[in-house]
Amino acid sequence: MNATSRFPRWIAVTTGLLLCSTAFILAYAQRPESRRGGASVVDEPYVGIVTSSGPQDDLYSIESSGVTTQPVRVAAEKFLEGLTEQQRERTVFPVDDNEWRKWDNRHRSPRQGVGFDEMTDEQRSLALNMLGQSLSAKGLKKTQDIMKLNGTLAELANNFDEYGEWLYWITIMGKPSETEPWGWQLDGHHLVINYFVLGDQVVMSPVFMGSEPIEAKQGKFQGTIVMQDEQDKGLKLIQMFSNDQRSEAILMDRKDGNNNLTEAYKDNMVLDYAGIVGSKLDDGQKESLLRLIEEYVGNMRKDHASVRMSEVKQHLDETYFAWIGGTTEQSVYYYRVHSPVILIEFDHQRRVAPFRTSEPTRDHIHSVVRTPNGNDYGKDLLRQHYHSHTH
Repeated sequence: MNATSRFPRWIAVTTGLLLCSTAFILAYAQRPESRRGGASVVDEPYVGIVTSSGPQDDLYSIESSGVTTQPVRVAAEKFLEGLTEQQRERTVFPVDDNEWRKWDNRHRSPRQGVGFDEMTDEQRSLALNMLGQSLSAKGLKKTQDIMKLNGTLAELANNFDEYGEWLYWITIMGKPSETEPWGWQLDGHHLVINYFVLGDQVVMSPVFMGSEPIEAKQGKFQGTIVMQDEQDKGLKLIQMFSNDQRSEAILMDRKDGNNNLTEAYKDNMVLDYAGIVGSKLDDGQKESLLRLIEEYVGNMRKDHASVRMSEVKQHLDETYFAWIGGTTEQSVYYYRVHSPVILIEFDHQRRVAPFRTSEPTRDHIHSVVRTPNGNDYGKDLLRQHYHSHTH
C-alpha cells in the first residue's frame, strides 16, 4: 500500500487525533514511492529534520565534553593502515562529502568503502576494534548480532548474494585527528551507524538498527535475538499512562503498514511534534521515558552516552511521545520520541523476506535515531568549525 492509499485512513480519524497528528499526515504525503530517488535527494542542501516552525537555533555548540576520543582515533588509524592502497582510495572521503547521506538500510543498494566480505581476518579484527572503541559493549554486541541475523536471513531465503553476515561496508570521512573533524560510517542491510568526531565531541546519528528475523531459531546463529529491550521498554511506558494520557499519546489504535518516517534519504524531513509532551508525565513516567531513550543512546561508549543523555534531560519537558497500534503484550506498534535534540522511531514492519505478509509482525523491526535541528552527521558542529577556522 502506498502513501496515497494510506491518506484517507488518516482523514477518517477523529478531529482530535487529526490535530495532534498533522505532521504525520504531511510526512506520509511527502514520502516518495522509492527512497532511491537517490542522488537528487542527497544533493539537496542539508537542513536537517525540523518542525514546520523551522530550525531551532543554538542547540549545539563546540565545547569540550571531557571525554577522550583518542581510542577511537587510534583504532581508525590502525584500520586504515591495515587496508591496501586500493582499498583506502575507495574508503576515505572528505569530511564534508555527501557520501555521509547515501546510506540505505535496504539490502539492494550500491555501497561505497570496503566491505567485511572482502576483508582478511586481520582487517575484520581491526574494523571491529574501531567499532568496539566507539560503541558500548552492548552496542557492539547488538551491531554484530544484527549482522549475524542478516546471515540467518540468507539461510532462510537461500539467497547469499543479497544477504549475509559480512555484507556491510565501512567508509572513513576525513582524516582521523585530535583536532580536525572526521568520522566513520557503517552501512548495510538493517544496520547503519554514522559516527562524527570533533575533538572530544561525538555525534552518533543517524543510526538505523533493525532485523528480519529478530531471532535465529535455527541455523548457524541459532539463539541470536535483538531489539527486545527497545520493544519492551516502549510498551512499558505506554502501559504506565492513564486513560487521559493515552488519549493524547495514541495517534491511531490500529497499526496498518510501515510507519517510520525518517529512514534513508529523509535528512530534510519536516516533522511536527505529536503525542503527549513530557511536561505532562509524572516522575515515574519521566524516568521510564529516560530509560527508553537511554536504550538507544546507550549504544555509544558509556561516557559519551552520558554526555548525550545530559543533552536529552535538558529538554525532557519538551519531549513528545507518540504511539500507533495496540498496547498488549502481543500487539504490533509504532512509537516515536521527539524533542529538539533527539528523534527516535521504532516500528514493527511487514515481513519482506523470505515470505511477504500484508500485516506488520514482531519478527521484523526497524528503528531510527536522529539528531534534529541540523546536527545529524555532526553537521551543525562542522558548520561552526568551518565558520571559525580557515579551510
